[in-house]
Amino acid sequence: MENRRKFNRLTLSGFCVAASIAFGSAPVIAEEKLKVGFVYPSPIGDNGWSYRHEVGRQDVIAHFGDNVETTFVESVPEGPDATRVITQLALSGHDLIFTASFGFMEPTLQVAEKFPDVRFENNTGFKTAPNVSVYNARFHEGRVIFGTIAGMMTETNTVGYIASFPIPEVIMGINAFTLAAQKVNPDIEVKVVWVNTWYNPALEADAAQVLLDQGADIITQHTNSPAPCQRAEEAGVYCFGQDADMSQFAEQAHLTGIVNNWGPYYIRRVQDVMDGSWETGHTWDGISDGLVMMAPYNKSLPDGVKTVATGIEQALKDGTLNPFSGPIVDANGDTVIGQGDALTDKQVHEMNWFVRGVEGELPS
Repeated sequence: MENRRKFNRLTLSGFCVAASIAFGSAPVIAEEKLKVGFVYPSPIGDNGWSYRHEVGRQDVIAHFGDNVETTFVESVPEGPDATRVITQLALSGHDLIFTASFGFMEPTLQVAEKFPDVRFENNTGFKTAPNVSVYNARFHEGRVIFGTIAGMMTETNTVGYIASFPIPEVIMGINAFTLAAQKVNPDIEVKVVWVNTWYNPALEADAAQVLLDQGADIITQHTNSPAPCQRAEEAGVYCFGQDADMSQFAEQAHLTGIVNNWGPYYIRRVQDVMDGSWETGHTWDGISDGLVMMAPYNKSLPDGVKTVATGIEQALKDGTLNPFSGPIVDANGDTVIGQGDALTDKQVHEMNWFVRGVEGELPS
């Protein structure tokens, strides 16, 4: 991940004491406390992805109190730096380590093999091991609501989408957004700009401007900072936030956003370790489970649009709406799934193609 920030800032939870871990040494804590580590790809001040994971860590502290000791490391680049940080957490006695990025998957697996008695949880990855579990969220469900609103609110029939990396998590979000928008507005086009980073406010803002210059009157994103929404606010167009409620950065532009609610999952998995019931697995929850929530809808939304959006949200909650039910046609004009059928979770997880209506190259 493109991120040049240092990763030596650590926070010990029980007393909220900041400390720097020197590789090869560890803080002394009571043996009876469960030590839980969190590794974030961007700063907790990103007001998005890592911020919401940090909220989840704070939920763990509030729930377990002095029974846990937590540590977080922020702004960790993917690759060798991630491996070093995860290794240090394992060496310093952490019993459970959450690594909050797809790009941390391989480093997590490498470290886990060397520390079989430590439990690891990788966020948004897909590979497990005897002591490595995977947890993810159906973020694309929120984008079904985005797409519905965008299809009803756009005046130019052009929507801009800022994408991070061409992985299934991002691709399925673009496709879910586009399919939902097309249901209410068959003429809509979704233009995609790839930035190849999760967090780079300047680059994200530039990408938003490129899309605005191409006629987009709504901006959505799969990146971590509020910069795209801020640029949308300046341009007088609408936006959708990512990972957290970003309305404070774009009070007029922000129509709604996805809010990631990691706290209940973190609490459950910490309890599993305490009970001795922790097992590896692959969790993929969404709106119905409360892991994906929607930020408040902008008061400027017409009543009719809000009614439709909340209806879609309820359908996703009760399971009567499948975002990837057929018919679905890809960008090449080929039918992927027919009427009456739907993509399986496995097919969605392996998604490497765009639906018809998405404009932009899909990098290999």
